[in-house]
Amino acid sequence: MATEFDNSDSMATPEINSDISLRAGTTRRQFLTWSALVGALAFTPQLAGAADARAQSSSPRDYPFTLGVASGDPVPDSVILWTRLAVDPLAPLGGMAPGFVPVGWEMATDDRFGSVVRRGVEIAAESDGFSVHVDVRGLDPAREYFYRFLVGPHASPVGRTRTAPAYGTPVSELSFAWASCQKWEDGYYPAYADMATANHDVIFFLGDYIYEYALPTAGARGSTPYPESMKHEAGVLADYRDRYALYKSDPNLAAAHASAPWISTFDDHEVDNNWASAISQDDDDPRQFLLRRADAFKAWWENTPVRGDLRPKGPDMKVYRRFTFGDLVDFSVLDTRQYRSDQVNGDKEAAQNAASADPARTITGAEQERWILDGFDRPQSWKFLAHQTVIADLAQVEDGERKVGMDPWSGYEASRHRILDGARDRGTKNVVSIVGDIHRSIVSELRRDYRAGDTRDASAPVVGVEFAGTSIASGKDGAEVDATGRGIREASPHVKYGNALRGHVRGRLTHTEWTAELRTVEKVSAPGGVSKTAVTVTVPNGRPEIQL
Repeated sequence: MATEFDNSDSMATPEINSDISLRAGTTRRQFLTWSALVGALAFTPQLAGAADARAQSSSPRDYPFTLGVASGDPVPDSVILWTRLAVDPLAPLGGMAPGFVPVGWEMATDDRFGSVVRRGVEIAAESDGFSVHVDVRGLDPAREYFYRFLVGPHASPVGRTRTAPAYGTPVSELSFAWASCQKWEDGYYPAYADMATANHDVIFFLGDYIYEYALPTAGARGSTPYPESMKHEAGVLADYRDRYALYKSDPNLAAAHASAPWISTFDDHEVDNNWASAISQDDDDPRQFLLRRADAFKAWWENTPVRGDLRPKGPDMKVYRRFTFGDLVDFSVLDTRQYRSDQVNGDKEAAQNAASADPARTITGAEQERWILDGFDRPQSWKFLAHQTVIADLAQVEDGERKVGMDPWSGYEASRHRILDGARDRGTKNVVSIVGDIHRSIVSELRRDYRAGDTRDASAPVVGVEFAGTSIASGKDGAEVDATGRGIREASPHVKYGNALRGHVRGRLTHTEWTAELRTVEKVSAPGGVSKTAVTVTVPNGRPEIQL
């Protein structure tokens, strides 16, 4: 339900005509996996994804762009533009009247829109939470663009975006950043204010955009009034939509979204803490959990600048995908939740054993695993895995016993072996893992094994490097060094740096080296925190060496 046309002439900001009649038939989403659901469960009206048969809405009188604008999934000739209409973000339907709203959009080569190169109209529908995803095609590679949306007399903030270089073309440098874990009630988002000033080529978000927990009445933002849906754990579509609206109301997050295209994936809290495939944290009926997962996925898609082919089909959403920037780098964006085996050893910090090493278990699923390995054969200089949680063991000694987490790759040792052995056997150079999840910065060597002696054993050579970026806010203020960090360093000789403050990571990549700045803020418990570089780390081309 979109129109697009070229127009290189400048134009005044138009008012979008709301006198558009639309009819749409109801469609029923089908579950593509877990076939036991088919016929066993009545479909959920919230998931119907069908346009309502009521008359379309008129353009809202009040300003509808309270949740900002974003762009994402850049390729050489296309980028996705996103917005979600809401005149009152935390009201039902975002304060919007039921039905449809026509939304104009423009893309230009300058931020004053003197040279508009694309424009069109998209329909924001109640059934999609009044979100808009515009796939703008026919763009020039490696080109900066500016965009905005128009509804009636209202114009959105102006966003900046950038297409990727053409496949295989020489690229001298790429500027990027990544973030994760932005638990709203734990603090403010000064890291995003810092990120928004950098004009990156691309920004990665690696999971835990929202948290599903009930919001407390105390804490850094405890004085903010919450809607009723946030007084209990999110479980249905409306609950998840409200949480995205709350998070996106933060001005620093909105500024970071508008500053550069984002490439996003999810982790656990977008659905339920530490979920695995059809298994919830609390071992709910899998049929009921899959309905919850379907609602959570729908809300994630509505609120994320991703392509239409990522739109979920019930509880299924294929988000692993690859982005290439010229001849310089491949970013393989992973999904380590949807296809994983259940965690073992009670999903606690535990000693690795036959259960954690079981070759029948997987964190990626077989199809995604083959896809990751195929990516190592591609010709780009650097091979980045952009994903949720650490591949390296972050061991600590408790009561004289070496223990690691069972939710990260340390609880899925066979998966780690297959991926890192595959990179080694192919002679793949410049393997880098970038992750979030752990609410601390950790820089470590990638090896197939880390148990006592393996870090000095030729059978477990260094295959690559891993950078875990700290959280935006989750974990509250944190500290330069804490007891957990000390324990990890003492029991994990492959860990070369650690920091438990909040922040994000800036990266500068060339054919010669990768330079990462770990940016931290002293506190997030009050607004206005100032970011600084805690450490700069370089990795030379062709050698998995961590240079501090």
